[in-house]
Amino acid sequence: MRLKNEVAIITGAASGIGQAVSAQMAKEGAKIVLVDLNSCEKTIDLLGDAEYLECLGDIRDPEFVKAVVNRTIEKFEEIHILVNNAGTASRLDLEDMTLEMWDRDLDTNLKAAFLFTQAVVYPYMKEAEYGRIINISSVSGINGGVVSGDEKNGRSGPAYAASKGGIIALTKWVAKELGKYNITCNSVAPGATTTAITAGVAYDTSNQVIDRMGEPNDIANAVLYFATKEAGYTTSQVLKVDGGISIG
Repeated sequence: MRLKNEVAIITGAASGIGQAVSAQMAKEGAKIVLVDLNSCEKTIDLLGDAEYLECLGDIRDPEFVKAVVNRTIEKFEEIHILVNNAGTASRLDLEDMTLEMWDRDLDTNLKAAFLFTQAVVYPYMKEAEYGRIINISSVSGINGGVVSGDEKNGRSGPAYAASKGGIIALTKWVAKELGKYNITCNSVAPGATTTAITAGVAYDTSNQVIDRMGEPNDIANAVLYFATKEAGYTTSQVLKVDGGISIG
């Protein structure tokens, strides 16, 4: 049990990648803090005997983020792992992109990751001189978006790509800043993965080395490595889990 008695905060835990990460970390002995706007009942059913805390609210709200961290400390006394996973993805192209959609994606995908990172590090991870921060980015933040079958709005939009590119930059900055406290910060960049965000979108995976959609557990396996003590000499990395679409 590689995460025995460690405390992990996971955003977007109600479904998809967040649900898979929560279940895998629970199997490895972690105590799980489930954060989402929606009920995490289905995820709770997958946690077995693991201790957990459910926190429902808007991760874009600084007061909610502080409340999650405070409740975590009150219940578990420590925070070892943070997984910034929750996200939204508009598919409007540049011409049709609205300021509302731009703000939604940037606030959910990037601002919330900043808020949670700041809140768990100062003072908790810093004082403990230990921490594992894993940010879910996307190959869209590297290559500008995975093309799907919809000619007009097939790619995730510019707001999503910009937010995920920002997550990668934030990951590198935080890794440089916090390494001296034995806190690592890494990112996992999924390709087309079967989640709520990709529901109803047809992807042609025939141009991938591995000709299939990714599954949430594919991403969770990578997250789990970065969360372990064994990954203590690995930081500032962006691990593409994308079936080989980014090879070129």
